[in-house]
Amino acid sequence: MNKNIVFAFLFLLTFSGIPLYSQDKNSVDFLIADSNQLTSIYMDKKTDDLIVWAVNELADDIKEITGKRPKIIQSDKVSKIGIYIGQASSSFFKSKVNQKELSNQWEKFSIKKENENLLVVGSDVRGTVFAIFEITERLGVSPWKWWADVNAIKKENLSLKLPQKGIVSSPSVQYRGIFLNDEDWGLEPWAEKTFETEVGNIGPKTYEKIFQLLLRLKANTIWPAMHPSTKGFFTLAGNKEMAHKYHIVIGSSHAEPMLRNNVDEWKPKVYGDYNYFTNKTQVDKYWQDRLDEVKAFQNETIMTLGMRGVHDSKMEGAKDLKESINMVEKIIVNQREMLSNTFKKPLKEIPQAFVPYKEVLELYDNGLKVPDDITLVWPDDNYGYIRRLSTEEEQKRSGGSGVYYHISYWGRPHDYLWLNTVQPGLIWSEMTKAYENGAKKMWIVNVGDIKPGEYGMEFFLDLAWDVNSIKQDGINLYLKNWITREFSPQIADYFVPVFEEHYRLAFLRKPEYMGWSQTEPTTQIKLSDFTAAECLERIKAYDDLIDQVEMWSAAVAVDIGPVVPDGREDAYFQLVTYPIEAAAYMNHKFLYWNLAAMTTDAKQKEEYLNLSVKAYERIKELTDFYNTKMSNGKWNNMMSMKPRNLPVFDSIKATVTFQQISEKRDFKPFITINANQFVDSKGGKNYNWGIINGFGFSNNAVTLFPFKHSYFKDDKPWISYEFEIEKAGDYEIEVHLIPTHTNKSDHEIGVQIDTNKTKSFLINTKDRDKTWKENVLRNSAIVKIPVFITNTGKHTINITVNQTGIVLDYIIVNSKI
Repeated sequence: MNKNIVFAFLFLLTFSGIPLYSQDKNSVDFLIADSNQLTSIYMDKKTDDLIVWAVNELADDIKEITGKRPKIIQSDKVSKIGIYIGQASSSFFKSKVNQKELSNQWEKFSIKKENENLLVVGSDVRGTVFAIFEITERLGVSPWKWWADVNAIKKENLSLKLPQKGIVSSPSVQYRGIFLNDEDWGLEPWAEKTFETEVGNIGPKTYEKIFQLLLRLKANTIWPAMHPSTKGFFTLAGNKEMAHKYHIVIGSSHAEPMLRNNVDEWKPKVYGDYNYFTNKTQVDKYWQDRLDEVKAFQNETIMTLGMRGVHDSKMEGAKDLKESINMVEKIIVNQREMLSNTFKKPLKEIPQAFVPYKEVLELYDNGLKVPDDITLVWPDDNYGYIRRLSTEEEQKRSGGSGVYYHISYWGRPHDYLWLNTVQPGLIWSEMTKAYENGAKKMWIVNVGDIKPGEYGMEFFLDLAWDVNSIKQDGINLYLKNWITREFSPQIADYFVPVFEEHYRLAFLRKPEYMGWSQTEPTTQIKLSDFTAAECLERIKAYDDLIDQVEMWSAAVAVDIGPVVPDGREDAYFQLVTYPIEAAAYMNHKFLYWNLAAMTTDAKQKEEYLNLSVKAYERIKELTDFYNTKMSNGKWNNMMSMKPRNLPVFDSIKATVTFQQISEKRDFKPFITINANQFVDSKGGKNYNWGIINGFGFSNNAVTLFPFKHSYFKDDKPWISYEFEIEKAGDYEIEVHLIPTHTNKSDHEIGVQIDTNKTKSFLINTKDRDKTWKENVLRNSAIVKIPVFITNTGKHTINITVNQTGIVLDYIIVNSKI
């Protein structure tokens, strides 16, 4: 962005007199504090301890903003003017609230202004707590106040703005939470060396901060960290007690049935092989011991059933697929018998989950029977694309279904543990599709170390709370509101395109993939597929992002002060500067190296190599600042610039050898058509084509709405595009689709050029084959159609689809070179 534009904006902001927020005629204000008064908070004398904690958090948040802390008063009736908080069963709400509205509801709450009072009512303990944090967020307090140092902005007058009829809210998804995973280079060393040195691991002090964050984000479930660097959750004193204190539901990952952290807790020298075929008695005792511990402490849990290997590997002992299926079915029967005998409840009252991850999905698809009351938690392919969802028949199961999703991952074809660049539009599309196909019981997102995945984590959990809160054309509005809350409304409009471009560029190629290397097995870096022009274009795009990030961090508006508010400079660095600039310099490092390989000019080659080395040094500087200077060293050891020490993170030395490369291609890009630039379309029965803003490399992916799955046999939906050529000859049409999955791997499109015969293409990949690896690294499934065009002028591309779930991104018309 040009500096003159920034300064002109700041001038207008300061002197135009235009209010930053428009006044909503359909809203009401409840005054909390001004120069003359401070509203007190009232609670029932029998209020649950967790609600008492949350009320004190609210009072502390108000003090951080206004400098004054409200009184917290115990009462048994609504009398004096104040904020009244409690469950619907509280004594002072029995005649004041609609009991039918909240009775027997899960985590539902109501916030309403009645006369001069604010009534804050929850159907249960967590619902009440979520209502309190709904208020704090509406007052401008970020859920990330501690985790990203988003300090309060001081103001003397503080009011809560509400819709006239108040707020009534309840979760779309029952169990909403995170999986702490691959924590070896961030969360664990930070806890061990910086935050919880007395334990030297991720212990109760760390978990307390995590649980507080989850409650502020209206989440309720944790899959604890479980890598070899981390002690098992139940083995450290205080962990399960902390979960109990904060009413957090404890679950466990696909590799940890019955709440057992096998990596830390299964001792082969003591217990023998983790093999149910040969060591059933010992494995059963191992599981039963955990159940007895949970029963004694009365933790709220959701039990993962089944069996895999010790750590993210297939079950030991089975000779073939059939034997695996039979044994897993027997194991589930045995586990459920343990649950019933231990907790003395009907099985339908004991939350249970089955996660068909990796090879276990193959077992399920080949006939593995899972009891009806167990929740099926469908996994993505580790790269954001859900592999399977419930059929119409499966949606009738009493246990329902859910999703295990990734915004961070360790594994093939390549890790992405460093920066969180999963495009929000992808999260929205896949999770909305999951919800519309019955996944309403449990959503878990793998967040790695939490940092720097703050935005992606909150986006996912907000969608889980209210799946309708973000619309297909509202992804950028959500981002705007988030930037407003974290920093200021002054820069929100200007920063939406910055983040949007950051995610778009990473959608084409994540920073972690820029070395064109892979893992499992680990390969060395190699030159990219980009041409010199594409390298320069990408460098320019990232340079623009760096300029804007730096410019806004220092921008000051007359009479308003810094655009990034005082006290939020560290938040700006960790939420904006580091993720965007680190991604930019990783691209610089490899793109300049690529350019050096393409030029024959020795001086130019040396200049490019030097720029590559400088980019690496800049990443080092940014990472050092993150760990040692930002927030006075609070986050030291949280940020590694080389997770797993993979080759992609190394400096590309000036002495590195490479062959001179040329840009020989049979075709060259001639025209690019974004998916939303269609000229005509026809949907199917009850289905229409729609655009998802902020999704895909085009930022405007197109698919059929609604997302409820349906096949089209005879009258297939179609969408049509036009392009124009000035000379006849050989052309190649590339259709770029989002690499989504379907249950039967039978996504099919038909492509017709002009009046030529329609060609059909199956676009799904099987398991984790070579094409799948290529697709997830570039976020694109590509169909290529060679065609000889004899006539100049306009031509049409008509695309048909055989079912819902197929997403178009863009089309490239390549001309023969």
